[in-house]
Amino acid sequence: MESNDAPVLIDRLGHITRVTLNRPRAINALTLEMVEIMIQALEYAATDGSRAVVITGAGDRGLCGGGDIKAMAQDGAQHAHEFIEREYVLDLMTQELPIPVIGLMDGITMGGGIGLTGHAAHRIVTETSRLAMPETRIGIVPDVGGHLLLANAPGHLGEYLAVSSGQMDAGDAIALGFADVFVARDRLPELTTALAEGGEDNESIERIIASFATEAPESKLIARQHEIDELFGEALSAPSFSPAALDLGEWAIAAALRLVALAEERMPEVAATIREMSPTSVIVTLAQITRTRQLGLTLEQVLRDDLRVCSRLFQRDFVEGVRARVIDKDNAPAWNPATLEAVEAADIAVIINPVE
Repeated sequence: MESNDAPVLIDRLGHITRVTLNRPRAINALTLEMVEIMIQALEYAATDGSRAVVITGAGDRGLCGGGDIKAMAQDGAQHAHEFIEREYVLDLMTQELPIPVIGLMDGITMGGGIGLTGHAAHRIVTETSRLAMPETRIGIVPDVGGHLLLANAPGHLGEYLAVSSGQMDAGDAIALGFADVFVARDRLPELTTALAEGGEDNESIERIIASFATEAPESKLIARQHEIDELFGEALSAPSFSPAALDLGEWAIAAALRLVALAEERMPEVAATIREMSPTSVIVTLAQITRTRQLGLTLEQVLRDDLRVCSRLFQRDFVEGVRARVIDKDNAPAWNPATLEAVEAADIAVIINPVE
């Protein structure tokens, strides 16, 4: 096992390799060093006889609050690009590793935390789980493959969560496809021990997890799906577009403006929330989710798209978003452009155009 001061602790417990994010005071926010440690750990676990990898977080606050966005903003766009490039390698590994990855999504699991566990073979939530892709609050868009999960959520709940930076509890996460089973928080150590002692193969791993699972709380978001689908469905269905067309940016701007106009009439609190987000991020988010859904992209394809799009957004509203939300905490970001109405299609095309 690593030194207790290490940012990631790796230990072998019987049949499993346990990976523990170890920056509890920062809600285990990811750094490049942590990502590199985990890439090496997963590579080794795939060859050392481990039957599964369990990813968990130190402390009581959560698995992972996301990437260390403060450091990313202060160190510059190139550093941020280098970080997410390696982070996405790790995210893809959690899906493609020849042994199952088990994510314990206890407590706060947001942004990079979802990238780390949201594509795993077994995704476990608890009564304290709080999941979100809150990137539009800081001037970027749902990445780490998260907008693929949002695109596959029921109806238009994915778009709703993305543009409002909304949160999910355990019941929501399971209903929307971000998690698989609910396990009480105080039973997670016992579950880990059971997997270490009895998780000899995929069948036994599935059986053990199922034996600890209990019924999840009802999803509050599913209860609201009808009204959300009506609002977003009307906004996003007109004007229509072909995913192969080059006017995706124009469509997304028109859709965002229509969405806010309709929301101001029917769900004013949603309209007000969207207005607080980066206008560029809201528009790009709608474009990304719609394109991913219509083209049926894979995780690898989405991560490649995320790398291109986020690297471009790091040079726009990101630094200001982090300043306002994380550093100064005045919650008064000076977005550029400042409103949805001021965003130009040419600028959106530069961000989402697939040409490198």
